[in-house]
Amino acid sequence: MRDYLSCELCPRRCRVDRTAKTGFCRQSDRPRIARAALHMWEEPCISGTRGSGTVFFSGCTLRCVFCQNFEISQENLGYYVTESELADIFLDLQEQGAHNINLVSPTPFLPSVANALDMVKGRLKIPVVCNCGGYERVETVKAFKDYIDVWLPDLKYFSDDAAKKYSGAQDYFETAIAAIRQMANQAGKPVFGADGTLKSGVLVRHLVLPNMRRDSERVISELRGRFEPNEILLSVMSQYTPMNRAAEFKELNRRVSTFEYNFVLGLAQEAGFDGFSQERAAAVEGFVPRFEGEKIP
Repeated sequence: MRDYLSCELCPRRCRVDRTAKTGFCRQSDRPRIARAALHMWEEPCISGTRGSGTVFFSGCTLRCVFCQNFEISQENLGYYVTESELADIFLDLQEQGAHNINLVSPTPFLPSVANALDMVKGRLKIPVVCNCGGYERVETVKAFKDYIDVWLPDLKYFSDDAAKKYSGAQDYFETAIAAIRQMANQAGKPVFGADGTLKSGVLVRHLVLPNMRRDSERVISELRGRFEPNEILLSVMSQYTPMNRAAEFKELNRRVSTFEYNFVLGLAQEAGFDGFSQERAAAVEGFVPRFEGEKIP
């Protein structure tokens, strides 16, 4: 699982030698990032008062037509770092006061991330967060049991047709829900620190999409059927903004209505999950961070 020579890190299982060519994620065996900084725009239990030490990795295991980070997930904006440099980034973010190290879409580079975390073992005192699209292999989740404290996966769709059409992953739901089950088994029930930040556990994110409230209803229903309310946290997100290729899909080419968002939020509340809602003002392009194509001196 920690080998780039025949890569099976994500559910695509390309089995390519990433030292010589790239697979679905379009990444080599060299870690590539586009931003490393304190980030205040996550859930309160992640950002806290000082910010989350967020590292945005290039590439992704999905091809979401509405991705707000498409510059890095699909256009490969970013710059290479060594594993040693990545380790130094973790320590620097900790020194800046980060509540945690927040790894955004790290799956294509998990072997290198693990090596970097091994380098700072004993010196890194803050939790490590895996912030991902939910489309993960159970085997990969298991392989990184000793590295990840907090799992922050998306659960985007129940519908296979929607997952295929909008993210290029027809097997999305069953793959993601199995991975989330494993994350919860490993991390245990959510544990908070005295400062209110999450120290361990699983926080599932569900982004409400326009014209998809019935699919969201199935997502919430499936979560409630598979998890006890105290096993996971749930964040219902309203930040959807038509970006990337969303204009090519008429049904996606608008913001989510207040009615749609409140409908899904009400379902989550009825299901009994603790978690977070999002201000409607978050649905603007200004909340997307600036990414870099080269190292900042």
